[in-house]
Amino acid sequence: MTERKTDVAIIGSGTAGLNAMGRVKRAGKDFVLINGGEPGTTCARVGCMPSKAIIQVAEDFHRKSLYDREGIENWEGMRVNIPEAMEHTRDLRDTFVDRVLSNSTDHLSEEVFIEQYAHFVEPGVVELEDGQRIRADKFVIATGSTPIVPEAWKAFGDRIVTTDEFFELEDLPASMAVIGLGVIGLELGQAIARLGVDVTGIDLAEHIGGTSDPEVNKAAIEIISKEFPLWLGHGAEISEEADGRLKVTAGEQSVIVDKVFASMGRRPNLDNLGLENLGIELDARGIPQYNPNTMQIGDHPLFLAGDINADRPILHEAGDEGKIAGYNAAHDEIVAFRRKTPLAIVFSDPNIISVGTRFADLAPDTFKVGEMKIAPVGRALIMGKNRGTIRVYADSKSGKLLGAEMVAPRGENLAHLLAWCIQQELTVGELIRMPFYHPVMEEA
Repeated sequence: MTERKTDVAIIGSGTAGLNAMGRVKRAGKDFVLINGGEPGTTCARVGCMPSKAIIQVAEDFHRKSLYDREGIENWEGMRVNIPEAMEHTRDLRDTFVDRVLSNSTDHLSEEVFIEQYAHFVEPGVVELEDGQRIRADKFVIATGSTPIVPEAWKAFGDRIVTTDEFFELEDLPASMAVIGLGVIGLELGQAIARLGVDVTGIDLAEHIGGTSDPEVNKAAIEIISKEFPLWLGHGAEISEEADGRLKVTAGEQSVIVDKVFASMGRRPNLDNLGLENLGIELDARGIPQYNPNTMQIGDHPLFLAGDINADRPILHEAGDEGKIAGYNAAHDEIVAFRRKTPLAIVFSDPNIISVGTRFADLAPDTFKVGEMKIAPVGRALIMGKNRGTIRVYADSKSGKLLGAEMVAPRGENLAHLLAWCIQQELTVGELIRMPFYHPVMEEA
């Protein structure tokens, strides 16, 4: 058995791990980057980027629903070649993955970038699959997450689809139940419905898209349910039909489908890391307790970053956490960093947004709400997208912006505007004095 010594070992080469590596390199420390499984980030391979590719195809095709009113004729013969659309999505996906690899790991030697799984055998030491051990002064753990699939459902084989398999489909099924109506379920559920799949959306919760504001949630449900049925408030049960299709039941309702898209969240990849050999405390979710401003686990020379901590599973947050973890792993003094204003976007149509403090997290009787319905907004009416609600929250006494939730066209742009204003601690009065062009969505 051989053993190597290094300053910093980074486990996981996704967004968080790669950003950690950048900070460690900048500090001039010796390091190794260890990665089991396919290289490349979750975002590029099975997340943000390929999902936006298929969403774009679906939005372009769905636009035909407005052609009659706009006087555009002879569109009735339009159709989508689904296999070609899926191939187009994979082509773009491969481009994004290649860019990640070429800019990050392709130039690293085999001694530095180790493509094996690793687990801790004692504090300060990990063992690789080939038996080699790596001893490091500090570790960044950034092993990401895996889609949740109930154990009983695995018996249905490839009829249960997660994001790990969705983009490899050469064709789409005629019917699909989407179980879990968070970000991914809503985005891909709406996209495939627009591409002709008979979709049924199911969620145990009474809200969709991560909304906590009841008015925004009500508007989102009303809009999305016009494209495919939403069954909310009941868990899903699956059984097999005689013809090989699946029966999905939620409460009193049932549907027979060809496949099920399981989008019930992701679980941290912690199972095989050997954390039990480190003597660290885990929380109720089985995740090490850590400081979100330093990313340090207790007072151990260990730092947790990215989806593995199940806190803010979003690319820009994973990047920030990797930078914080990498900086602190490469320096003697631990530094606490201010985190950015929370920002979450569901790329449904219209977008569903949460920025700053969510409605559910605001203290009662301490804030005021500014509300704007999208129906009369001129720019939205022209685009044929005048559906939704914007709700903005401000401190009752100071007028300082606190947060917002919305379901709105081009909400991705409105969200950034508000996030920047919140981070700059602007008040309602200061924001209103800013210039707003007409007609644009921002004037709403």
